[in-house]
Amino acid sequence: MSTTQRVRGAATTLSTALAPIVWGTTYVVTTLFLPPDHPLWSGALRALPAGLIAVALARHLPRGSWWWKALVLGTLNIGAFFPLLFLAAYLLPGGVAAIFGAAGPLFVAVLAVPLLGERATRWRLGWGVLAVGGVALIVLGPGAALSPTGVLAGVASTASMALGTVLSKRWGRPVGPVAYAGWQLSAGGLVILPVAFLLEGPPPELDGSAIAGYAWLSLVGALLAYTLWFRGVGYLPAGAVAFLPVLSPLVAALLGWVVLSEALSPVQLAGFVLALVAVSSAQRQGPQVLRRHQEVST
Repeated sequence: MSTTQRVRGAATTLSTALAPIVWGTTYVVTTLFLPPDHPLWSGALRALPAGLIAVALARHLPRGSWWWKALVLGTLNIGAFFPLLFLAAYLLPGGVAAIFGAAGPLFVAVLAVPLLGERATRWRLGWGVLAVGGVALIVLGPGAALSPTGVLAGVASTASMALGTVLSKRWGRPVGPVAYAGWQLSAGGLVILPVAFLLEGPPPELDGSAIAGYAWLSLVGALLAYTLWFRGVGYLPAGAVAFLPVLSPLVAALLGWVVLSEALSPVQLAGFVLALVAVSSAQRQGPQVLRRHQEVST
């Protein structure tokens, strides 16, 4: 592989990693700014405005089979993932909800075998287990109270996005990343909307703080982050990109320390380092595979 290809691959990995870094702010924003007990409306208000803006910017609607594919991917990556993510964030304290995202590489490794024909190597499975262990050391402490519903929501959200990531790789990306993100965010938001009305009633009243929180989660956490994410999913191997969401709980833990004054013990710091090592080491198998994905990176 040439130096140019290596630099391009590293740049794509870094830009893709910005998405889970931004997603790591979800927990502190939810805690500090959003109205309580509205996971469905929080998901809809995050996804739908961002999706409609992206579609308007790209001016490209799905064609043929991509109408139902966009609906399936939008449901998995957005429509199911967002409400489950917010439900876990509402029910589990601090960054505890984020630990389930660290299991994403293991879900992807298993799903990629039948759906992509990618071999689940011991290397990546091993780093996946270590990533979960590292994040567990960060967010699970003696005082962590685990709601069974919150735990279920956390596991389900991770499984949903893992399947969406693998299917995105299997089906490819027929348009640019802005349009592709817009299709899925719009579809996911429209899936959530009627369920939110049915289960939570009218949308919550929003004060200035809530509007600012939703603006951040929608414009940066959805529009920008998912554009970068779907671009990277089309270019990087599924096994490597699956490790990047582990960065999300690391950011959540750091923000909990800086913003919410949650202390980090030596054990938590060790977990932080372990998780970072797992993420970076998992990318080392990527270069030889990158050439097979370059045609979809533009």
